[in-house]
Amino acid sequence: MRVTLNRKIWLAGILGALTLAAAAACGNASEPDAQGDRAGMAAPAGAASGAPVVHTSDGTAERVQLRSAAVGAPSEYAEDEAPAMAVAAASGDLAGAAVAAFEEVLSGIYERTLPGVVHVRASQTAGGSGSAPGLGQLFPLTPLLEGEGSGFVWSADGHVLTNQHVIAGADLVTVTFADGLELEAEVLGFDADSDLAVVMVEAPEGGLHPVDLGDSDDVKVGHFVATIGNPFGQQFTLTSGIISALGRTIQGNSRFSIPDVLQTDAAINPGNSGGPLLDRLGRVIGINSQILSRSGSSSGVGFAVPVNLAKRVVPELIEHGRYHHPFLGLTGAAIRPNLAEAIGLPDGTRGVLVVGVIEGGPVDEAGLMPVTKTRQVDGVEVPADGDVIVSVDGVAVRGMDDLITYLTRNTRPGDKVSLELVRVDGESGRIEVVLSARPAKSSLTTSAQLLPLP
Repeated sequence: MRVTLNRKIWLAGILGALTLAAAAACGNASEPDAQGDRAGMAAPAGAASGAPVVHTSDGTAERVQLRSAAVGAPSEYAEDEAPAMAVAAASGDLAGAAVAAFEEVLSGIYERTLPGVVHVRASQTAGGSGSAPGLGQLFPLTPLLEGEGSGFVWSADGHVLTNQHVIAGADLVTVTFADGLELEAEVLGFDADSDLAVVMVEAPEGGLHPVDLGDSDDVKVGHFVATIGNPFGQQFTLTSGIISALGRTIQGNSRFSIPDVLQTDAAINPGNSGGPLLDRLGRVIGINSQILSRSGSSSGVGFAVPVNLAKRVVPELIEHGRYHHPFLGLTGAAIRPNLAEAIGLPDGTRGVLVVGVIEGGPVDEAGLMPVTKTRQVDGVEVPADGDVIVSVDGVAVRGMDDLITYLTRNTRPGDKVSLELVRVDGESGRIEVVLSARPAKSSLTTSAQLLPLP
């Protein structure tokens, strides 16, 4: 016999398949009746219905309904090549079909993406000299410090993306592909603020396979993800999980934060840094960067830089070697209800209290007022002056994370933004600020003072 699959439903969606499997386990699923109903849902009625069809040698056909997602795959298979999902579904084994669908998704992601994933090794001379045992000082030694991580092919032109912290300070960067091809790489540019770096390799024509890019704005909590990398040097390891949270903010390899970060429970360990976080279609939605762990290994809390940020940063790294982030020049604290009440702000006020400004920075030049004095309220020291930013370009902000996210997503140095303000003394107004580029860390001087905020 031959198995024919409608192209629109090649791989069953994991959630839908598991739902059907659960229904079968609970005894809620039944065979379609003459009208084509199964478990209260209308069954497909034709070739475009989205259900696998098994054609037997006598010409009869059986259709099995599966809620599924389109991935695109061959539509016909010989009997010994038929996907386990279709065979299990056709036999009525919905639980088996769900497991097989999950396996097909993972296998498909791995096979499709693997050619574009690399193992990154970064070597740095330790400096100084040593001596070989028993040979005195005859042979000066230059020991190497080696680090490793992961990366993936960004473009067929030879651009490979990884983390900045993977290649930081390296004298030599080498990338290794799954087929064993090993190439020396040139660092084109890096950005510590977003923890991204681009290296360049020269490969045989047609030898590079860029990994498809997704849209991190489309990701939702609960979405399936997979990652391929080199944890603890174990090359090209596949793990999977879900998106656990969105909109996290993590510290980059500088004093600035990375907004809009994806959180996942997929196993990410040392050596996964720089590798792709993939959606169920094998598209990159994030670049693995950090883990939260007391042991140094995966604890189920991993973070990936969103690919949409990489789409902004990478072209600049390729062209100019660095990326200029927009800069307001302030330090702030979120206005929460207890703080708003303590300093006498109107009910419901949320925003960013300007704790300090960078001298000579954009908001300093524009006249924003930071906290300069405090007063006692019920024995607690609270701000007695200062501005509170409640919106930027009409978009409400509830804290520094919202402010950083808006600037990162929507602005570049030289852009003008409008800040809506409420002052601690009750005044309100609006001020326009022209953004600059983030300066080097050593040039930052702030007026901020440390306040024990309630």
